[in-house]
Formats: sequence, structure tokens, C-alpha cells
Amino acid sequence: MAKDKNQQLKSTQSYLRVSEIKSDTMIMDDGTYAAVIAVSSTNFALKSQEEQNALIAGYQSFLNALDFTIQILMQSRKMEIAGYIEKLKLLMEQQTNELLRVQTAEYIEFISKLVESASIMNKSFYIVVSYTPALIENSAAKKGFLDIFRRRNPSAQAQDLAERAKDFQEHRMRLEQRVNTVISGLSGLGLKSIPLRTEEIIELLYNSYNLDAGPLIDPSKLSEIKIKA
Repeated sequence: MAKDKNQQLKSTQSYLRVSEIKSDTMIMDDGTYAAVIAVSSTNFALKSQEEQNALIAGYQSFLNALDFTIQILMQSRKMEIAGYIEKLKLLMEQQTNELLRVQTAEYIEFISKLVESASIMNKSFYIVVSYTPALIENSAAKKGFLDIFRRRNPSAQAQDLAERAKDFQEHRMRLEQRVNTVISGLSGLGLKSIPLRTEEIIELLYNSYNLDAGPLIDPSKLSEIKIKA
């Protein structure tokens, strides 16, 4: 019974493959580097047949141009409008025109009933880009007595830290090149995108295992982002 209880008390973090998150980069437990890009959406159904065909052809070209794998992630959350309703109520109280005040009250009632009767979902889209550094063939040879000696030697420890920092920057630069390739390809499809920062990646992971949490980035804000080709 005690063993089962301990297993139940394990945190979600113990099941994640993420070893570390720093400098807007996830480092997985196998050494893979990963970045997350938030992407805007487009209403495919409202486009004409010609526009749909052009989007499909552009999407095929985008995928064929990639020489690395990507992961497409979509999250659906029930739209939370409590904050929006509170702002409307505040505007209604400040309204001096009685007609506009009544219309605002009716609009608030309409929106509230609409959300209650219909399951309105807010969808967020992300692309995960990864980069796996080349394996060092002689890594196993560095273990043993030499490894113990280096851990006890302060100068060797400093050298190790410097080498790790250099390796991190090199790997992160290669990952960033892939991210820029994806962003450029998405802009050709008329989609806005932005890489997530460290705090946003952490929040995304939290929201992925807490379904009651709100959306990470308001999709409407993506339309304000300017992408450099």
C-alpha cells in the first residue's frame, strides 16, 4: 500500500523527457535540443477553391523543403470570457448615454448565454523544431579514473563548464537556423509565427497537463507580429 501511495504522489515532471529549459530552448534527456513556435491559423473553409488549392500546394512545398522533422501541436481550450465580460460591465457603468448602456447590457447577456449554450473552443497551434547534436564516439573513453580526476580538479571543472557553454551556443545556433527556416516557410503561407520564450515554454508544458488552464498566447495577437523574410 505504501509503495502504491508513493507512486501516486509522483509529480508530472517525473514523466517528462525535458531535462532543462534555458535561453528559450528545451534540452531533452537524450541531449536533443528543441524550440517551440506559436503559429496563427487561417479559416480554410471560407476560402475559394483556388485559394484552397494554392494553400495545399504551398503547404506541400513547405514540407518538402524541410530536411529535418517537425512536430505540429494543437491545443483546444474552452474559451474563457470572464475577463472580457468584466471589461464590458466596467464600460457599461461608465457609459453616460442611456441607450448605449442598455445595448451594452443586452450584448453582455447575449454573449454570456451564447458561451453557456454552445461549446466554443479556442484553438492554439504550435510547431516543435528539434536538433540532435552528433554523438561523440569517444565519450565512453572519458569516463572512469580520468573523469573522477577532472571532477576534483578546479581548473578542469572550469574548463568543462566553458566547453559545455560553447557546445550549448553552437547547438542552439543550429537549432535557431531551423527555427528561422520554419518561420520563413510559414510566412510564405500567410501565417504569422513567433518562437516561445523560456517562461512561455514552461507555461505551455504546465497547460498541457492542466486542462483547465487558459491559452498561452491569444491567437489574435499573432496578427500584430511582423515577420522578417
